[in-house]
Amino acid sequence: MSEAASALERDQARALPIIVGPTASGKSALALALAARMGGTIINADAMQCYADWRIITARPSVADEARAVHRLYGVRALDQAVDAAWWRDAALGVLAGAKDPILCGGTGMYLRALIEGLAPVPDFAPDARVQARAMLAAHGAVWLHEFLAARDPVTAARVRPNDPQRVARAVEVWLGTGRGLAYWQAQPTERLRGFAPVVIWLDPPRDALRAAIERRFHAMLETGAVEEVRAVVARGLAAGWPDDLPGWRAHGVPELRGYLAGKMDLATATAAAIDATMRYTKRQATWFRHQRLADARRTQVINTRIDDSTQFLERTLDEIMSLIKCCG
Repeated sequence: MSEAASALERDQARALPIIVGPTASGKSALALALAARMGGTIINADAMQCYADWRIITARPSVADEARAVHRLYGVRALDQAVDAAWWRDAALGVLAGAKDPILCGGTGMYLRALIEGLAPVPDFAPDARVQARAMLAAHGAVWLHEFLAARDPVTAARVRPNDPQRVARAVEVWLGTGRGLAYWQAQPTERLRGFAPVVIWLDPPRDALRAAIERRFHAMLETGAVEEVRAVVARGLAAGWPDDLPGWRAHGVPELRGYLAGKMDLATATAAAIDATMRYTKRQATWFRHQRLADARRTQVINTRIDDSTQFLERTLDEIMSLIKCCG
C-alpha cells in the first residue's frame, strides 16, 4: 500500500477506544460508563473472563451490568476449550465487524497487540509437535526445555525466560512442528487491524490504592460464592478428566482456593496468597503497558486514579475521553 493510500485509510478509520490497565483498576466500570454515554458495545479483552465457568472469581460484569450495555466475548468458552491470542483475535474481528461503537476492555496486553498488530504467520503443523513438547516439559522441567530450545533456536530462547514453562513449550512446539524458530515467524509481515484508529485509555492507579481494591474485591468474591464456584468447577473437571495444565486453572485466586479445598492451607492463608499473587501480576501488567505500548494507537490517555462506583464517573472525565475519541475518529 502506498504512503498516500495509508494516510487516507488512517483518516477514514473509526475511533476504537481501548481501556487497559491492571486487574482491579476499574476498567469494567469505566467501560460501562463510556458505553452508556456512547450507546456502544463492550468487547472483552481479558483472557480469563472468556471462560463461562468463572464468573465470580474473575469479577466478570454482573447480569445487571450486562443489561445496561451490550457485552461480547464474556463467558463464551468452557474451561477445557482453547482461549489464546489467535482464537481471541478471530473472535474479536468477528464482533468488530458488526458492533456499534465498539469499546475494547481488558488487561491481556498480548491479545490487544495481536488484534492491532497481527499475529506471526506460523503455519499449521501436526498436533504431535505440541504433544511432544508438553511431554518433554513434564518429564524434564522448564529449565531443561529452555536449554533444549537454546541449542536449536537461540534467538527465540533469548526472548523467553526459563521460568515461563508455557512460552518455552510453545516455542519448542513451533520449532518441532515447522522446522523454524518462533523468532523467524515473528519477523514475517503480519495482517494489521484495518478500518479502526485505536485510542488507548490506560488506568494506572497508585499501588496502594490497587492493593486495597484487590483486597476488597477478593473478600467480596468469597462472600458471594467464590469458594463454591471453584469447588463445583473442580468437581466437574475431575469427572471429565481435565488436565491440570489448562490455562483456565490459572485464573487469579483459583490455584489458592484449590489448595484450600484440597486441605493444603486454611482459607485465611489462601486468601492472603491469592491477593499477593494478584498484586505480583498487576506489576507485570503495569510493566507491559509501560514498555510495550500498542503500535498504531492514535492517542494514549493515562488516568492515574482507580475508577469505582464512588467516583460517580465525573462528567468532566467522560467529556475528556469523548473529546479524545471524536478527535481521533
